[in-house]
Amino acid sequence: MLRVALSQFQSHSRRFIAVGLAVMLSVAFLSTTLMVGASTRASLGASLGEAYSRAELIATPDRGTFNGAALAAARGVPGVSEAYGRLQAYAEFTAGGQEVFAQARNLAPDALETAAVTDGALPVRADGVAVDSDTAGRYGLHVGDALELRAPDGATTTAMTVTGILRASHDPFASALPQLLAGTPAVSALAADGQAPGAGPGAADGYASIQLALAPGTDVAAARAGALAAIAGTGTPAQVKTADEQVTAQVALMTGGQDELTVVLLAFAGIALLVSGLVVSNTFAVLVAQRTRELALLRCLGAARAQVRNSVLAEALVVGLVSSVAGVLAAVGLMAALIGWAGTQPDMAFATMAVPPSSIVAGLAVGTVLTVAAAMVPARAATAVAPLAALRPADDAGIGNRRGRVRLVMGLAALALGVPLLAFGAASVMLVVAFAGGVLSFIGVLLCATLFVPRLVGLAGRLAAPAGVPGKLAALNAVCNPGRTSVTAAALLIGVTLVALMMTGAATARQAFDDALAETYPVDMAVTAEHLTAAQQDAVARIDGVAAAALLPAAGRFEQQGAENPVYAVGAAEAGRLLRDTTLVLEPGKIYLPEGAQAGRVDVNGASGTATLEAEVLRTRNIPALVSAETAQQSGLLGDATAGSTVWVRLADAPGGGQLSGDRIKDIQSAVATATGVASGAVSGAAIERVTFNEVIDVLLLVVTGLLGVAVLIALIGVANTLSLSVLERTRENSLLRALGLTRGQLRGMLALEAVLVAAVAALLGSALGTVYGWLGARSALGSLAAVTPVVPWLQLAGVLAVAIAAGLLASVLPARRASRLSPVQGLATT
Repeated sequence: MLRVALSQFQSHSRRFIAVGLAVMLSVAFLSTTLMVGASTRASLGASLGEAYSRAELIATPDRGTFNGAALAAARGVPGVSEAYGRLQAYAEFTAGGQEVFAQARNLAPDALETAAVTDGALPVRADGVAVDSDTAGRYGLHVGDALELRAPDGATTTAMTVTGILRASHDPFASALPQLLAGTPAVSALAADGQAPGAGPGAADGYASIQLALAPGTDVAAARAGALAAIAGTGTPAQVKTADEQVTAQVALMTGGQDELTVVLLAFAGIALLVSGLVVSNTFAVLVAQRTRELALLRCLGAARAQVRNSVLAEALVVGLVSSVAGVLAAVGLMAALIGWAGTQPDMAFATMAVPPSSIVAGLAVGTVLTVAAAMVPARAATAVAPLAALRPADDAGIGNRRGRVRLVMGLAALALGVPLLAFGAASVMLVVAFAGGVLSFIGVLLCATLFVPRLVGLAGRLAAPAGVPGKLAALNAVCNPGRTSVTAAALLIGVTLVALMMTGAATARQAFDDALAETYPVDMAVTAEHLTAAQQDAVARIDGVAAAALLPAAGRFEQQGAENPVYAVGAAEAGRLLRDTTLVLEPGKIYLPEGAQAGRVDVNGASGTATLEAEVLRTRNIPALVSAETAQQSGLLGDATAGSTVWVRLADAPGGGQLSGDRIKDIQSAVATATGVASGAVSGAAIERVTFNEVIDVLLLVVTGLLGVAVLIALIGVANTLSLSVLERTRENSLLRALGLTRGQLRGMLALEAVLVAAVAALLGSALGTVYGWLGARSALGSLAAVTPVVPWLQLAGVLAVAIAAGLLASVLPARRASRLSPVQGLATT
């Protein structure tokens, strides 16, 4: 029987090529998905984790900062080869005729230093400083230039010399300000003499974090426990994480305390596995089912059931293994091309490719096992009945027979269980539950497809009636052999559903991310000072790139948590023009406080007395306390000129739509500082953080787009396989039609119309299902992050429909040409 199995590769090579392509693309989809997860983590590590990419362990204090004793204790832990206490300070300097506000940090030991120079060298002397390339280019700084650094309070002035130009950082937490790198004494002196108001943890009280490098062969868990105990012994509660864990924690911080990205990527891997199994099983089942009569004939000639079954499984093993290897190589090539292109883009230079062993092992194992498993069921079915019975035509599953009724009951049961689970998971923001419900409900749709797809194709066939005999025959074929029609439609239904799911999910997720970023960074820029005037506000509004600017007067102060905080008043119309967060509507009688404040009743002390207002705490720290202009007017809170004021700025979109680049935003920030007469450090640049996070999100969605391309290929190869095999199966039937008078042109037209009808119905059903699944999936994954509103990419879905119809038409061309060229006599003699 091994000789019989090998002969199949010679006599039916075209059929095996079709199956091999389906397996290859399915494996490529699965491996690409797993590579996406690893590449995403690597890219995040290259951006969010850039500052500690060379450290094995990172210690962060639960509160405050670390002192010198904590650093010494960490350095003394067995297995620790180097320790770096990160000092941060803020400094001002004059360059290019402008006052620049910058962030400085101390130089790390060689083993832990992540900065790279593009010109010059890292500072080695006490008066040396390195400047990032963006700042150097913007203010005309070069190696050898003198730079006078001043502490924000002006108490300390240090003469420095630029020794090097640093490669620009991709860390979104560092790229908002110009970056300086200097020795520990210089940074410590700047930090000790003062920090900018609200600058966050600096070096005045110690180290913001401690990074540890381990000696080769050191057990990470033991070193981690030792560092945790040693630091705790100095009286500073701390957490010690690996670099990957620190990246995950920062991603969780970005996404409202949940690691949504990891969950979403795991969901993609689960979807890939499901789709791979369905497509491979469907395609191989068609191939083996076509050979049922051939296998039965072998049994009549004396072959045992086990021999026949083993020959089919041997074919599947060879096809699955070879195709899986090709699929893994295709996945590596696709990801390399995608990441390579992203790396050439300045805003995506941090995109990093990673090929985990799991993507290779899983691709090879899943592709091979799935192919063998897909062949096992039809092979068993072909050998489970008597040879003479297998030679007779089999009844298709339908309401009138037992197979159809069992299929219907199973499908309805899956739908009855899956739909409520999917709805509950989406409503409760539980991705695992929603995913399980989606899988069950989709399996239910596929099981019931035989019962409704042929009828839908038959109804759509009325549109082909004007085509005459070919149109009528095309519609009748769908009803006469519902099993064949359903199998043909299933491949495309699976592929289009997945494509529509990803398109809708990506569009909905993009909108959800935009809404979340708008809520986190509602104001693009803000300038706060004591004597801002309307003339300065007008000067800001005239800056190229500024869409709107408004002067917000101070409306008193309130005391909370031991600190006195200013309150500003803004009119409803101005808020609508300035705020990115369109859901924030200022109601009369309320005060809106930043995240971390206390809710309840708040006493606001204004110029004419005290007003008690109901506090509403927002989900952002990047905004001051606000009241509506109406509330401020009625409560007599306006009129205290000594309380200062603030100018809010809304930036314009880039030409052609989209967001401005980070460099353009920094230029606008400098222009705003000049127009208002303040240092650039007094202009908060929330827009810079938002655009940097958007760049990270764009890279992730770009990778998902690559994933989408693989899904489209799977859909096309699936429908091409099943349509081609279906036409080959009907050689005798088509020849009989030719013998009864159907012309070659009519035969080609009939097959083309049938393919278009099946493809169109499957594509429409898949688009509708995918849209629903995509929205509910995004809702279950991102519902805790932001309000998820359905976004339907109509133009993209129309493109998918057009491609599906074209694929169906193209899939029928070669088989129809072969069928029309075959003489009726030869076709009727085919077995």
